[in-house]
Parts: sequence; C-alpha cells; structure tokens
Amino acid sequence: MAPEVDAGRGLPSPADTGTTSDDDQLARQLSDFARRAQSEEDPGLMLDEIVKAALALIPGVDEASISVTTGRRDVSSQHPSGELPAKVDAVQTETGQGPCIDAAYEHETVRVPDMSSEDRWPRFAARASALGAASMLSIQLWVENDNLGALNLYSYTADSFTDESEHVGLLFASHAAIAFAGADRVHHLNIAVARRDLIGQVKGILMERFKITADQAFGILVRVSQERNRKLFEVAEDLAQTGQLKV
Repeated sequence: MAPEVDAGRGLPSPADTGTTSDDDQLARQLSDFARRAQSEEDPGLMLDEIVKAALALIPGVDEASISVTTGRRDVSSQHPSGELPAKVDAVQTETGQGPCIDAAYEHETVRVPDMSSEDRWPRFAARASALGAASMLSIQLWVENDNLGALNLYSYTADSFTDESEHVGLLFASHAAIAFAGADRVHHLNIAVARRDLIGQVKGILMERFKITADQAFGILVRVSQERNRKLFEVAEDLAQTGQLKV
C-alpha cells in the first residue's frame, strides 16, 4: 500500500499572514528557472534560456542580451532578443564606454533611467538613444581574467527600470551566473574527454600503421605538434580526417 501523502507538507504555517506572497511567487519562478537552466549542459542553449527568462521575470524589460566584454573593450551581444541589443553593444565597442563595460569591470549594477539625458558616457548615450534604447539596466554575471559577462536589459521607454527591477535582476543574475558556470564546466569537460578519446584513436592508427608502441606513437604526435606549432589535438584531428600525418 502506498504511503499517504501529507497535503500540508511544505505549506506556510497557520501564523503566516500572506504578506510575502509576491516574494514567494518570485522565489518559485527563480527556482523553476534555475532548475531549467541547470538541466541544460550546452552553454549556448543556456544563454538562450537566460535571455528568455530575463524577459519574462524582470520588470520593465523589452529586450535583453548577454554582453561579453573581452580585453576590457570589445563588447559582443550573445543571444540578443532582438536587433537593439546587438546594435547598442556594437556602439559600446566603438566608443569604448557604456553601462555594460562599467557593470562588467566596476563590479556594479548600472541603471540608465533616461538615455536621452545621460551624461556618464556622452559618446555612447547619444547614439544608443538614437537607436531606441530609452533606458537600460546592466548587471555583472561573471569574470574570467579580462573576459567578462553582463546581463544587459533594455527598454524602449524612459524610466522603465525601478528598484524592483534591480532587486529581481540581481536575484536573477545570481541564479544565472551559477547555472552558467556549471554548464560551462560540463561543456569544457566534455570537450576535454572528446579530445582525449581522439588522441587515443590516432595513437592506435599510428601503432597499427608503423608497428610501434603507444609511447612511441604519442611521441610522434608531440614532435609534430611542436614542429608545426599546433596543439596536440589539432594534429590528431588532421590525421583522423585526412589519414595523413604532415610533418
């Protein structure tokens, strides 16, 4: 006989007055997002999930993107929800200034209430406003050496982002950063395993072709890698695809 399920388990206590019901709903939505995100092992699909969820959960958002900043200057839009994020990020790269760069490198949340009157980045703001970005909110997501990621949120309306937008955005970004870090680690682990397997297969090819030992086969790959100034797995990939070992 199946055990009886207690329908009250996990529900609020009788003393609960319901004053935090909105926070409870947000907590559930963020938990649902985190579960969906953490189940996705591909970083590219993970970024898609983050952008879609940001549009659905953060108040005031019309468009969103993950902006990746490399070398403390170049900004690119990853998985933008529309044309606006990609165009605005391109302006940040051209001018070397903007909210995404500040959010990424200054470790701060940057809110732009009205882009038409913004004076922190004069070269950037005028062009972003002309493109249709009336207000923005940028939140740092991750840091890896000189490469950084920020969640960029856009609105076609001035003063669209409020304190609630920042509060929800920061909670969302915390969940997103943890989920993405996990997916990225899994992705790189899978790549490492695939490359190791490829090198093993190529060693087998060389052992059979030249009747040599595993150590000798690996030594040949290392020598060719050094002479051609190419990574070991690239040399192995060439041999696997062409059947030729170019020395």
